[in-house]
Amino acid sequence: MRTPKTKFLLVVAMLVIAGAVTLSIAEQNKGAKDIELYGGKRGKVPFPHHSHQEKLGNCDVCHTVFEQKTGIIEELKAQGKLKKKYVMNKLCTKCHKEKQKAGEKSGPTACSKCHIKK
Repeated sequence: MRTPKTKFLLVVAMLVIAGAVTLSIAEQNKGAKDIELYGGKRGKVPFPHHSHQEKLGNCDVCHTVFEQKTGIIEELKAQGKLKKKYVMNKLCTKCHKEKQKAGEKSGPTACSKCHIKK
């Protein structure tokens, strides 16, 4: 028979183990540290992925629009399921402008600040 103290310790141990498993799964699914996105004629767009994850804290900000898969933005555009410039205008630039308006540190809002022609 388990005492209340033993039951409590067992629950605590299970929570610690569950937390460690969740953390390791989250770390495994972080994706690439830096991603280079296709930027059309204006040039590629370097995207500091992990930096955005840390600042936003919620991957669903972007990943409800497109799944976590390499090349998915271009794939969805080719299938006609994602409009050209949608991600840039409705996610990136919009978020940067909102943060800037709120007086917070934000990313670039001008096209030329992200698109890099080589």
